Amino acid sequence: MLHLRVVCPTPLTEDALAVLRGHAGATHLVAFPGAAVDPAGDVLEADLAREAADEILGKLCGLGIDHAGGITLEQIDTALSDAADRAEEAAPGEAADAVVWEDLLARTGEESRLNVTYLSFLTVACLLAAVGVITDSPVTIVGAMVVGPEFGPLAALAVGHQVDFVYEVGPWSLIVAVLAGAAGMLSMTSAKSAALVGVFISVTTVPAAGYIGVAAILGEWAKVLGSAGQLAVNLTGIVLAAAVVLLLRRRGMVSGDTRKPLSEG
Repeated sequence: MLHLRVVCPTPLTEDALAVLRGHAGATHLVAFPGAAVDPAGDVLEADLAREAADEILGKLCGLGIDHAGGITLEQIDTALSDAADRAEEAAPGEAADAVVWEDLLARTGEESRLNVTYLSFLTVACLLAAVGVITDSPVTIVGAMVVGPEFGPLAALAVGHQVDFVYEVGPWSLIVAVLAGAAGMLSMTSAKSAALVGVFISVTTVPAAGYIGVAAILGEWAKVLGSAGQLAVNLTGIVLAAAVVLLLRRRGMVSGDTRKPLSEG
């Protein structure tokens, strides 16, 4: 279940209430007339079945509430309610298969911004990978894979449309990258976020990037090229697979305006 809060200009309140009342996937509807101060208006709250959220958000954005007021959505970890159970049963589809596009856009956008924290994680991950290659430590390399934050920008790009494995490129490199990219996007578009850890461990983006520096210092230019090729194959495979999964998930949704990103704000 997802918790919805709407800061709604008073003239649009009845229309917003009609949207929420008219959908079987919405329950626990609460209205606070005049409670909003800035922007002024009313506050509406409701709990939504995940599979109904995209359609409801689309209709609320169609009223212009995302511009004139505000809409927030957050995950509910536990809901003990017969009404909530009925809403989930009445909503079409399965919660794990539902894509909440606004949530996906917000998460990929946040994780793809270039900032000090992102660069710090990436630097630490590359240093760990370099140490792991030098010391022939698979455990350290796996740690670097988990620490590396590189999947966020790759997912955002898709939305926008022994340790020899570090530098030896082969057909399995592309296969692993494609499978990992598909799994990563499935994880981000559903409630199954635990799979992301497996994605980080499966691909060799950070170890390959770290080994480029090590091989360059040692003057092993063939391995520099091999690592660069491994990195390029992984990045390309992840982005292409993630984009295909996202395209298939959009085509598999219920027809209507909810197939595209909802808010233009």
